[in-house]
Amino acid sequence: MPHALETSRLAVAGAGGDQRILRICWETNGHMNPNYLDQAMELSLQTGGNVKFDLKFWTEGLARGICGISNAHSLRNFERAGRKYFESRPDLPVLTASTLLIPGYVDEAEVGSIAEFISSIDDRIPYSLLAFSPHYMMTDLPTTSREQALRCREEALKHLREVRIGNELLLS
Repeated sequence: MPHALETSRLAVAGAGGDQRILRICWETNGHMNPNYLDQAMELSLQTGGNVKFDLKFWTEGLARGICGISNAHSLRNFERAGRKYFESRPDLPVLTASTLLIPGYVDEAEVGSIAEFISSIDDRIPYSLLAFSPHYMMTDLPTTSREQALRCREEALKHLREVRIGNELLLS
């Protein structure tokens, strides 16, 4: 994070002289020092960019089983970012979230819990549900079905205003 933050600051400073727009956007699992999170959020606010959290799981056991680490710190950071920064620019959201719909692991209940958590901060925070494609260590799983994605979207919409399905071409 220190390197990425400093590189972003240098890029913004360099772009300012020739009137180019340079938006600083981040995609993160959210597992960072809260001070670094604040700096990333400030840079995104300043430049018109955003910070997208990949909220992989709600269930602690899934987070530990699949990622090897607790998701508690990431969830706390997301809540911090939402409560501290979202209202600063709700029309062009500085904070968004996404979840990868891994067949057999991330279902409607998991998505519903994540969406309910997001809505407890602000129900206007955009949420993307991403189709899974087998890669690396999870090549034995199928792609996300269209039915699963639609069921998950329907569940998330019970809590949030803006939910979209991303990378739909991967859906089976």
